[in-house]
Parts: sequence; structure tokens; C-alpha cells
Amino acid sequence: MDAAKQARLDDVLSRLRAADWKQRDAVKAELLALVSAEPREPFAAMRDYLDGAKKDMILEVRWEVDEVIEAITPAAPAKPEEPKPEKKGLSQSDLNLVYDDPRGLMLYRTKKAPDRWFATQVDPRTGQPQMFELSAPEIAQLKTQLAGSPYWLLGSGEGLK
Repeated sequence: MDAAKQARLDDVLSRLRAADWKQRDAVKAELLALVSAEPREPFAAMRDYLDGAKKDMILEVRWEVDEVIEAITPAAPAKPEEPKPEKKGLSQSDLNLVYDDPRGLMLYRTKKAPDRWFATQVDPRTGQPQMFELSAPEIAQLKTQLAGSPYWLLGSGEGLK
């Protein structure tokens, strides 16, 4: 920002400081016209100058300068809102039971994604069944441990491998 522009800004800012509340709107409009006539390049320097100049002003005048800064600051480009995927919990109808041990372990595969497995076990502390998703290594380990078990359900394609 050149010295002449800075001198004009200082002049308008000093008049804004000295103005009573009735005159502030006219001086603020003059400040806004002066600042908005500036090309894009030195805009950031002018905004920083106004930001620094308002520090020694009374609060009411700071608000006026803040309004000018807000008016000349370009709005941030709006980010396109991404559609949020619906998080729908699984219901019992979304699962196929593939293993049913009467001692309390049940294994399920999802119908839409057969590589997602869930297990249900009774929590020994509460006595209530708890369902949780299994990771791929856990699935492989369970298939190995339970191979040949009589509790695999027919048609599940598991257990007899």
C-alpha cells in the first residue's frame, strides 16, 4: 500500500475516532468506499493495516472498522456439501446364521456382503447376549478352530472345508 493511500486511510480513521455516534455511519461509508476501490493485490495489506489500526480505538469504533473489514473480505468459496450416507443399523433379517453352538456362540454373515461376519456371545458379567463384528483375521482363526464342528448349519458352506 502506498503512502498516499495510507495517509487517506489514517485521515478517515482519525475522523471515525472523533465522530460521535450520529456521524459514524457517514464516516464508515467513506472508509468503505475508500477501501473497496482498492485492487485485489494490496487488499490483504489494507485489511491488515485496518486490523492493526483498530487496536488503539474504543470498542464502538472497533466494531465499525470490523464491519468494514467484513464487508470487503471475500466470502470463502462454498464447499459442495457431500451427501451423507445413511447409517442404517443391521437388523436380524440382514444376517444369515451360519454357526449355532448351544453353549452361546453364534456366527452370522451379512446377506449383502458375505465377507462381513458378526458374532454373538453371552457376556458373563451381565448374562446378556452381545453382538460384535469380526475382523478378517478373527474370521480365519474361528474357521480354523471350529472346523469339523457339528454346529455349522447346513447350507452355510462353512465348517466342512
